[in-house]
Amino acid sequence: MGLVRCKNGHMFSGRRYGSICPYCNIDTSVEDSTDLTGGVNIDEELMKDEVHPVCGWIVCIEGARKGKDYKVHDGKNFVGRSDDMDIQILGDNNISRKNHAIIIYDKKKRETVLLPGDSSGIAYLNDEAVYTPSTLSSYDIIELGNSKFLFVPFCGDHFEWE
Repeated sequence: MGLVRCKNGHMFSGRRYGSICPYCNIDTSVEDSTDLTGGVNIDEELMKDEVHPVCGWIVCIEGARKGKDYKVHDGKNFVGRSDDMDIQILGDNNISRKNHAIIIYDKKKRETVLLPGDSSGIAYLNDEAVYTPSTLSSYDIIELGNSKFLFVPFCGDHFEWE
């Protein structure tokens, strides 16, 4: 019996001390029956988490988060700095906390649309202010606050999640 580890993480020599931890007096040969999961099968619970497949991305090409990508999912994606936004963009205080813009992927029409949010911030698409729904095309530039994002579609004419 070589090195043994007790449930508290202590390492000790099994040859010298047997199965009893010399630090906390715990018998390591007895199986711990403490169930910290409450009888829940963690693997099954993780499989129950709903998966929201990616439909595209916006990638910051200018601003505080240059190089960071953000996933666009099916339906409405609210964009802002707040942690309850679908796309949370930190570091640019000129982006409104809530609903600076909305990016929608419409799987029936197979298109992505940029909408103005209900905040005071203005969203720009290819240097034009967005006041009404505007369809996004590959590599369009979206400007929010002091940041610019490149739109990269995944779903559309060539692919769609079933």
